[in-house]
Amino acid sequence: MTRAWALRWIKRLFLFVVIAFVCIAAVRLYDAQRKAPLSLWHTYVPHDMHADEIDHATWAQYIEYENRLFDSVRKNVTDKLPEEARVPANRYFSGSPIYPGHFRTDWNRSYTLMPEGAPRGVAVMVHGLTDSPYSLRHIALRYQRDGFAVVAVRLPGHGTVPSGLTEVTAEDWEAATRLAVREARRLVPAPAPLHVVGFSNGGALAVQYALETLENPSLPKADHLILLSPMIGITRFARFAGLAALPSILPAFAKAAWLDIVPEFNPYKYNSFPVNGARQSWRVTRKVQQELADAARNGKIAALPPMLTFQSVLDFTVSTSAIVSSLYAQLPANGSELVLFDINRTAQWSPLLRASMRDALRRIAPVPPLRYRLTVLTNASATSPQVIEQSTAPDETTSKVEPTGLDYPLDVYSLSHVALPFPVTDSLYGRTPDPDDDMGIQLGAQSVRGETGALIVGAGLLTRLSWNPFYGYVVERIDYLASHGP
Repeated sequence: MTRAWALRWIKRLFLFVVIAFVCIAAVRLYDAQRKAPLSLWHTYVPHDMHADEIDHATWAQYIEYENRLFDSVRKNVTDKLPEEARVPANRYFSGSPIYPGHFRTDWNRSYTLMPEGAPRGVAVMVHGLTDSPYSLRHIALRYQRDGFAVVAVRLPGHGTVPSGLTEVTAEDWEAATRLAVREARRLVPAPAPLHVVGFSNGGALAVQYALETLENPSLPKADHLILLSPMIGITRFARFAGLAALPSILPAFAKAAWLDIVPEFNPYKYNSFPVNGARQSWRVTRKVQQELADAARNGKIAALPPMLTFQSVLDFTVSTSAIVSSLYAQLPANGSELVLFDINRTAQWSPLLRASMRDALRRIAPVPPLRYRLTVLTNASATSPQVIEQSTAPDETTSKVEPTGLDYPLDVYSLSHVALPFPVTDSLYGRTPDPDDDMGIQLGAQSVRGETGALIVGAGLLTRLSWNPFYGYVVERIDYLASHGP
């Protein structure tokens, strides 16, 4: 009787799981079929280098392969575009003003910079997901000005076509990070300081590299990590993103392999986003969190280099709370610092912000005393756009308040995940673009007003803050590290 009852429930549970899977698959297929048609840049997959090849390659060999990769994209995408795709808003159309091949420098590619005179140190730049080496170019140029050599790596799957992310793995990105550090140390040997700068997913890769050096003494150790919006934690959906792409094994449902299919009007960042990109990024964050916990348990975490992290309290892409709980809560007392950019608390925004957003800083910021310095940039008062710095030293409970000389722009209610590495003068993302550095389009300078449904993309892509009003503060802190060390 008991066994028969158990079998009935097992059958019911199995039936429920099957029905649930069928329903989810049906919804996913319906959603996929509603997406825009796939284009050449979604279907042609360039064959980037993979982890084992990268680990056995020199920087020169990586660059040579990269050049061939871009040639293959030109031959198989740009040269074969159908007539309807030859429009000014397509970065892959050679006649477009946003075609990267026309610019003085194609910042989609890996690059190195050398300072005047002998380098005082070396910095490695690791960009984010769907991004390119362009995103850290201003910080790279700042390091060069500070007397550092710079190595900026194009991570596999990036800079070419969005389909490049359909076959890439987290291990490929990790190997590319190791290669960039190897090249950095070849250019500028120890004991000159080595900084690793990571943005978004690149921030997670920078932390993962530092953790890897704890287990592998042959890897060059970083002296400092500088992290901007590091992707230490993301949504749990990414864990199961691979399942969302399963219907794409059938040719009729190829679009199911994509979370977004959007026109490619940005010369240095993909707008379309394949499921595999989300899945691999989740794998990076999961590995980082697990290795941090392991290093804390076995005591090896004491050897981690100090970290300086800049993070917006509001971040739609990464989990700010994970940076606090999964990363900084584990760190030793090694001179690390977490800088949080609060929302604009002037009264004009209060009625429009969700209550949970107004309360974000209180929920996220840890309570001192801490093993690291906690700095918060926030309004001097609810009626003032002036921004102050509230900094609490390690093992202290009271903060020191200093003016910054900065103001929160009246029409900006918070920073965003993507804004931190870009000054207001950035040619592509800035509010007041540098006229001497034309990128064919000025995304950050657009003031979007008009009727709904007229744009080729959702207005959210254009209204999300893409430049950092506090960029000067960020680079001043980096300058200090480059000049004085931790």
